[in-house]
Amino acid sequence: MSRPARGTALLWVFAVVVAVELVAVATAATPVQWVAKPLLAPLLLAWLWRVSATAGPVAVGLLFATAGDIALLVPGDTAFLIGMGCFLGTQLAFITAFVGHRRPSLVPVAGYLALWAVANALLWSQLGPLRLPVLGYSLALILMAAAATAVNLRVAVGGALFLVSDLIIGVGAAGTTLPAHGVLVMSTYSAALLLITTGWSARAEGTRRPTGLT
Repeated sequence: MSRPARGTALLWVFAVVVAVELVAVATAATPVQWVAKPLLAPLLLAWLWRVSATAGPVAVGLLFATAGDIALLVPGDTAFLIGMGCFLGTQLAFITAFVGHRRPSLVPVAGYLALWAVANALLWSQLGPLRLPVLGYSLALILMAAAATAVNLRVAVGGALFLVSDLIIGVGAAGTTLPAHGVLVMSTYSAALLLITTGWSARAEGTRRPTGLT
């Protein structure tokens, strides 16, 4: 099997694992989630290594995401905070990669920071002891999403979906559970990882384009 074909096969496997994970979440099949969820980021990491010679910090971010996915499978506030710390590593790794590629313009940065301020203000009174951890993590998340706008459109959409996924988690932590909460979280998160990883691999196509969405 050729290198491109192997890469395509990995993306198909990723799609199957996502489908299994979503069904497991919807049916509360915890043992299946323990099998499927920890495979998501590693499959994309394997794909990235096959198609790109310079995975760099994005690969590090996927490793942190794997650790975070495993931590968040464990019930309790301690596991939640450990998972948040792992995903903080993901956001910082992605920021390093994106800013190293090209700096974002001020408009998306200002817009995302305004969203960060509003979201934290609305959730602040309901988060209790999670207030400061969420405040710090969400700042890194917002800066990642803003930095993603300077890479290309695919990465920018991925960054926005990552933000949406974690915002749903934050709303749940504040005591408001949306319908199909887990499915919404995992579908947006899986799409975010896919778009960020594949968009990062394709970034060379947009290196000569103006800063901003491409």
